[in-house]
Amino acid sequence: MKVLPFLPSMLREPCLRRAWLSSALLRATALELIVLAGHVLLYPAGITSERRDPARPSEPPFEPSTAPAGTPALPVESPDRPPVVLLHGFIDNRSVFVLLRRSLTRHGWHHLESLNYSPLTCDIRTAAELLGRHIEEICGRTGHHEVDIVGHSLGGLIARYYVQRLGGDRRVRTLVTLGTPHGGTAVAPMASAHPIVRQMRSGSAPIEELRRPAPGCRTRFVSFWSELDQVIVPAEAACIDHPDLDAQNVRVSGIGHLALPVHPAVAAGIRQALESPEAAPGLAGTASVA
Repeated sequence: MKVLPFLPSMLREPCLRRAWLSSALLRATALELIVLAGHVLLYPAGITSERRDPARPSEPPFEPSTAPAGTPALPVESPDRPPVVLLHGFIDNRSVFVLLRRSLTRHGWHHLESLNYSPLTCDIRTAAELLGRHIEEICGRTGHHEVDIVGHSLGGLIARYYVQRLGGDRRVRTLVTLGTPHGGTAVAPMASAHPIVRQMRSGSAPIEELRRPAPGCRTRFVSFWSELDQVIVPAEAACIDHPDLDAQNVRVSGIGHLALPVHPAVAAGIRQALESPEAAPGLAGTASVA
């Protein structure tokens, strides 16, 4: 496991750190409210599943450029890039990824799949099994052997369970998680009436299953987390700490839980994480968004 700290060294002084956190938390909370308002507007558009073209080829046909000489080339999809599966969080839908999809498409990712799971889903294991069936369908339809996954919050936990406990590492090349409670979260006691919320708490059966040995797991994990995340308590619970996993934890400063899937700096980090493993060290330059 590698943990990448990105706060300035001056913030290691206790007084300066407390002052920064107080100011940063106010800014992050304001941004969270703006993101929430925007997401409420977009939510209805994401209720239904996205339409998919069953005949979509895995590689776009080559078309010669007709642009004048010297015109900068637009980004094109690399033929060896696997499909990217986007998986939303609790009581959410695919609309949370509108901006991230736009960013990925603009930078050459054209095969993106946003999956919705029901808000009535009550078990992480069941959701992970359903995810596995979706991924098999995607691989069969596109001709790709592997996919990449980006999961926000609960979506990242479902994807990790699929990879680590259901053999999904043979299908998932890279799993990127955003504010996912890998170690469980203690927030929102009132929400514990929902079974899947109870499963997101530290000590729950699914969380403990993810602590078990996972020798030979082939998937690479990149976990983005923020110390201003008010949904994951403690915030460090969004880090992956497992001796058998190839995991990189990226600390993001200055934003909260809802902003992780929509902030442009995080989107840049996600793009780097989805590139080849050799590109992962470049994440250090994109994590600080304060």
